[in-house]
Amino acid sequence: MATFGERIANFFNGNDAGTQEGLHGLFVTELQDIYYAERQAVDALGEQADAATTDEVRNAFIQHQHETRNQVARLEQVFNSLGIDVESGTCDAIDGLVDDAQRVVSNTESDSLTRDAGLIIAGQKIEHHEIAAYGSAVTLARVLGYQEAARLLEQTLEEEKNTDKLLTRLAESFINQQAADESDVNAGTYQSGRVADTGVTGTGFGSDYGTTTGSTAYPASGTSNDTRYGI
Repeated sequence: MATFGERIANFFNGNDAGTQEGLHGLFVTELQDIYYAERQAVDALGEQADAATTDEVRNAFIQHQHETRNQVARLEQVFNSLGIDVESGTCDAIDGLVDDAQRVVSNTESDSLTRDAGLIIAGQKIEHHEIAAYGSAVTLARVLGYQEAARLLEQTLEEEKNTDKLLTRLAESFINQQAADESDVNAGTYQSGRVADTGVTGTGFGSDYGTTTGSTAYPASGTSNDTRYGI
């Protein structure tokens, strides 16, 4: 009986017919599940685009919807390269993630940045699932020697990674905008409230402190403290 090490060596040398056959079946099942997930994603991306508030987020979903349609066609090429019929499997993970995205829409106000932030999060959850699925499929294709399938799947894997990066940039832009808005609100509250109540007049842009009364100094609006944070 072959040792574990010998079985591993035979597997990677392509001499373990039983394991190869089992992995081929696993690979086909994974392809069918990914095919199902991508077709579900096409519809979900359209719904997310319709629900988005800003043009930036809407366009990101529309762009990836178009890309996902191409990915569906690419998966059909993978099936053809293996000489097997195109069949759709099931994927509970994508069903749950799509439900999460729909719940974001239900739980947020229309035309709000909060909705867009939630949609970005939901979108990235889907991308991370797809990155894991395609990464595993690429590895299986290489182990099995399906070079054309591996090439096609890796192309889609890179697209999914790029979409994830795009959504990250959009998320960061929302965080920066929110910080800027909060800074403006805080500055307005400070200027109309605390400073006015104490009789202090903030003067001198770029100065550390405004005019003081008594022994207490208060920061003026537009001071260097603001400048340090690029506000």
